Amino acid sequence: MSAVSPEYIFSLQADGLEAAALELFRYQYWGNELYRAYTDALHILPASVQRMEDIPYLPIQFFKTHRVVCGDFEPELVFESSGTTQTVNSRHLVKESAIYTQSFMTAFEQFYGPVGDYVIVGLLPSYLERQHSSLVRMVQEMTARSGHAESGFYLYEHDKLFQQLQELDARKQKVLLIGVTFGLLDFAEKYTLQLKHTIVMETGGMKGRREEWTREEVHGFLKERLGVPTIHAEYGMTELLSQAYSKGNGLFMTPPWMKVLLRDENDPFQVSAGRGAGVINVIDLANIYSCAFIATEDIGKIHEDGGFEVLGRLDHSALRGCSLMVS
Repeated sequence: MSAVSPEYIFSLQADGLEAAALELFRYQYWGNELYRAYTDALHILPASVQRMEDIPYLPIQFFKTHRVVCGDFEPELVFESSGTTQTVNSRHLVKESAIYTQSFMTAFEQFYGPVGDYVIVGLLPSYLERQHSSLVRMVQEMTARSGHAESGFYLYEHDKLFQQLQELDARKQKVLLIGVTFGLLDFAEKYTLQLKHTIVMETGGMKGRREEWTREEVHGFLKERLGVPTIHAEYGMTELLSQAYSKGNGLFMTPPWMKVLLRDENDPFQVSAGRGAGVINVIDLANIYSCAFIATEDIGKIHEDGGFEVLGRLDHSALRGCSLMVS
């Protein structure tokens, strides 16, 4: 059985996702030894999986303990999650870097238009200081493709960033300022701006850096200090090759090849694609050669229009079902 092709995935319409997901599930069941063993441990027969709610969702912790791959290959990229020296980081082995690039570029331009319209400014201090960050890779590529000399990364040069944003705004140049939450807050505490042509996008990232704020507190502070009407956000993770985007109020939308479902915290095999609250499962069809069906540790809520919010994280790190196989 062959994999679903990238060309097919990235040309999908939303109504084609379920059929593509079921096709990819069958490929990954036979091609991914870990995923097949997990599915078998649940006593789920591939032939019984007829809806995306029936698909087994692999607990995200397996990316910390196992090689989550289809077949045997030498990865072109290895993405690794952030963490302390005491934690075990997730590792995502990416067979083809071009699939990741196609995923984030196609999704971004579907939501925001051509990347060449923007000066891309990355405020990702902690991420730049470590290797194997999928976020850095994404912003790096977007920076190169923007074609603007002013595009680039900033570590802690807040004075320089302040001057650059003022100059670009005065020229009415569209800017995407994309940054980790604590980096944006550190910058906004020092400076006030009235940015009329800049999208401010936060990517999360507060843990261990400063006092935890709610999303409303973060967005309210950034809007007031940077003079923007709304704060955009990106939802992605090491274990996924696709991102969802929020254009305000923390309400995320996915590209057509990605979908968020919810599982019951007390019964993780009870999965729903409809509105409501629960723990987030993600279908990411760009994960062709790893696993496209991930049970995350994020708590979320799905709205009537299919958009979703991230409300927090599970208090416990060990998900039910994981103990079936983690050694």
